[in-house]
Amino acid sequence: MTAIVACKTTESVEQKKATADKLTARLQQLQKKGYMVGHQDAPFYGVSWEWDKDRCDIKESVGDYPAVMGFDLGGIEMGDKKNLDSVPFTRIHEELIRHHERGGIVTVSWHPRNPLTGGTAWDVTSDQVVKSVLAGGSQYDKFQLWMKRVADYLLTMKDSKGKAVPIIFRPWHENNGSWFWWGQKLCTDEEFHGLWNMLQDYLTQRGLTNLVWSYSPNLYGDWDEVKFLVRYPGDDRVTLIGEDAYQWGTKEDFEKQIISDLNFLWGFSRKHGKLFALTECGYKNMPDPTWWSSVLKPIMDKRPLSYFLLWRNYKQEYFGPTPSRPELVEDFKVFHDADNVLFLEDIKH
Repeated sequence: MTAIVACKTTESVEQKKATADKLTARLQQLQKKGYMVGHQDAPFYGVSWEWDKDRCDIKESVGDYPAVMGFDLGGIEMGDKKNLDSVPFTRIHEELIRHHERGGIVTVSWHPRNPLTGGTAWDVTSDQVVKSVLAGGSQYDKFQLWMKRVADYLLTMKDSKGKAVPIIFRPWHENNGSWFWWGQKLCTDEEFHGLWNMLQDYLTQRGLTNLVWSYSPNLYGDWDEVKFLVRYPGDDRVTLIGEDAYQWGTKEDFEKQIISDLNFLWGFSRKHGKLFALTECGYKNMPDPTWWSSVLKPIMDKRPLSYFLLWRNYKQEYFGPTPSRPELVEDFKVFHDADNVLFLEDIKH
C-alpha cells in the first residue's frame, strides 16, 4: 500500500480521548436539533461519474454536502492499495480529512476478508472463522497483523494541525444476520464478544482513543431487551447504538419492522445513555421516488436519532439522490428544506 505520512504531533492518549468525547457531546447536541443526512462514499463516485474531485451527488442535487460521510476499510488488512470497492486508500485518507476539516462528521466501517478461507467478508462457508482468530486459534497471528494494519492506517487520520480526527467506528455490523463471517449463525455469543473486545482493546492500546464506537445490528423487527443484550458489547464499550435498515420487500413490511425496532432502540439508547442512529439505510434504485418523504422521514421524525446514512450511489446501484433523476431530487429537497434535517451547513456553527 502506498505510504501515507501523517503530521507529527505530540498529542497524548488523553487528548485524543478528549477529541472523541467532544464529538460525542457534539452529536448529543445536534441530536436535540434534528437528524443529520449521511451518505456512504459520497466524494468518490455517483450514478453518472466516478473519481472526479470535488463532486458529490447530494451536493449537486440540493446544493449542500451531507453532514456525515461514510468510508470503508475493507482490504486494508491485506495491505492492498484500494479497498473492497476499488477506492484508493490514499483517496479515503484525503477525503475523510477534508470532510472533517469542512466541519462534517465521518464514520468508518470495516469489511475484512475471511481470514480462515481467504474469501470475502461474505464468505460464510465455515462457522469456525471467529474462533480461529481468537487467542489459541489457527489464524490468531494473522489477525493480529490485520488489526495492526487497521491501527496503523487510522493513526494517520490527522488534521492539518496534527490532531487526531474523531471517527465513529462501526465494526462487526449486521451481526444478527448470517451473511458475514462474524454473523449470528457463524459464531457463538461468547466468540462474538471476544472478537469485539479483542479489536477494541487492541485499537485502544495503540492509542486510538479518538474513536466513538458504534454497535449496529441489522433490521430485526422483534427486538426486546433480552434478545438485544445477548450480543451487545456492554455500556462500557459502546457510545452509539445504530441499526442498518433497508427496504427490500414491501413498504408495509419495512414500516412494521423499522418502527418496531426504532421504538425499542430509542428507548434502549435513552435508558443506557447512548447515541442513536440509522447507521445504514435506503431503498435500492428508488422505485418509489417519494420514499424519503413519504416513508423514511415520517418514521424518523417521531424518533429523534442522530443521523441516517444512505448507502452509496454507484452506477446501476444507488440509494441517494442523483441529478440524473430529477424526481428524486425534488423529493430529497423535502429533507433539505426541513428544519429538523441537518446537512453540512446546518452543523458547522
